[in-house]
Amino acid sequence: MKKLHHQFLHFAAVGLAGTGIQYLTLWFGVEHLGLKAAVASAVGYVLGCFANYALNYKYTFKSGKSHKEAASKYFTIVGVGWCLNTALMTLFVHTLGWQYFVAQIITTGIGLVWNFGGSRFWAFREHRHEH
Repeated sequence: MKKLHHQFLHFAAVGLAGTGIQYLTLWFGVEHLGLKAAVASAVGYVLGCFANYALNYKYTFKSGKSHKEAASKYFTIVGVGWCLNTALMTLFVHTLGWQYFVAQIITTGIGLVWNFGGSRFWAFREHRHEH
């Protein structure tokens, strides 16, 4: 269990790069481009996931998988996460009237759990060979 805890903390730390990109895009899109918060957040999510893939592949999971296999699985996980992020931002901001940064913080927490679980247990999971 210690390894899981350590890996989760590393994943969260690496995720700060992508989260920073997403939050900056959210702020800039809403405040300077007049985008809806859900749209700006969705664009930021896509931009941030590319930075996170590279960092998680190399540092968090130290993956030996081919990029073809790891990336296809990772981007499937974050694709579902993107849908979840966009739906939650639409609900929280545009339906319930929450302030967009409050909504994004809650949504980020939910996405963190989803993305870590999918990354650890599927996208970057190494195959064990039984002897």
